Amino acid sequence: QVQLVESGGGLVHAGGSLRLSCATSGSIISIYAWDWYRQASGKQREWVAGISRDGTKNYVDSVKGRFTTSSDNANRMLYLQMDDLTPEDTATYYCNGHFKAWGHVVPSDYFGQGTQVTVSS
Repeated sequence: QVQLVESGGGLVHAGGSLRLSCATSGSIISIYAWDWYRQASGKQREWVAGISRDGTKNYVDSVKGRFTTSSDNANRMLYLQMDDLTPEDTATYYCNGHFKAWGHVVPSDYFGQGTQVTVSS
């Protein structure tokens, strides 16, 4: 059973920084992609950033130049460095892994439980 656990969220003033981490457990055979999503209260979940299998990184326009995602595939870890935070970044942040796990024929998406990020003005 593959599990993802996010950490690093918290309360920060506008202009501050946070670094989110996503740790995995379980028998992951192959990593196809990583993503970060967020969901603000009363809004739909929004894709924030991702790393494709070839290492290409993409970001939603609203975080470009402020957020940086990275991964440590050997240790099955994902990170999101968030700088120059604004109140509009307040949300629960979720990591997502597109993995092929032991005992499964095709890759599947796995989500963590989320970590809350609150940015005060």
